[in-house]
Amino acid sequence: MPRGRRARSGEEPARRPLQGEKYYMISVVAKSYGIHPQTLRLYEREGLLKPSRTDGNTRLYSEEDLRELEVILSLTRDVGVNLAGVEIVLNMRRKMEQMQAEVGEFVAYVREELLRANQAGWQERFEQALVKLPPTHIVKAPPERS
Repeated sequence: MPRGRRARSGEEPARRPLQGEKYYMISVVAKSYGIHPQTLRLYEREGLLKPSRTDGNTRLYSEEDLRELEVILSLTRDVGVNLAGVEIVLNMRRKMEQMQAEVGEFVAYVREELLRANQAGWQERFEQALVKLPPTHIVKAPPERS
């Protein structure tokens, strides 16, 4: 196993960098954002950031990691949210994005079904299936006696 701390049980293994994407080392990211590299390590320890790792266990931050870091810094610097609050906000954002994707899939499915139903003459069959009934008088139940 590469040097550094071992993955705890239940922890997902470190991501490997993907070919063709830009990655930045911890010193470059820290300098760019005006923070100490130890702060980035803390964010990783707290589970807020998950940078990729090289075979030599060097942290590499992707463009997506940097966008996530910008959200974290905005929440902590501008809004004054502590790290526990940042974790909650990030989890809520992930859940909302997941729900948006699921709603998008559902809407696409409904559109496909409506298109398929219209092509199959569903509207005509539906209108023919309706049966008109004569109006009826509504019977009121007598009030209950106590």
